[in-house]
Amino acid sequence: MDLILLVFIFTLAAFLGFELIAKVPSQLHTPLMSGSNAISGITIVGAIIASGTDDKSWLTTLLGTTAVVLATINVVGGYLVTDRMLGMFKKKSAAPAASDAAKKEAAK
Repeated sequence: MDLILLVFIFTLAAFLGFELIAKVPSQLHTPLMSGSNAISGITIVGAIIASGTDDKSWLTTLLGTTAVVLATINVVGGYLVTDRMLGMFKKKSAAPAASDAAKKEAAK
């Protein structure tokens, strides 16, 4: 492909991605993160394939291995953030019950 066409596609994708992410309401952030984690999982598979090609080039192996590492960090970090965000919506049953009992004892 022509270099100008590739730069145009990259620039268009960057602007489109920015506009889409900026318009996402906070309620949809966690499902969007889960979707992006799935896409990053596909990226890991592609990076493994790229790093395992047998073309006798150390550059291909280095770039593929770097892609595997970075995509893995992205997936793990995304799942940790998603889990933490979902944990904010869980009921905290043990801690408030103990503090309520302590308040009742102090009131007596």
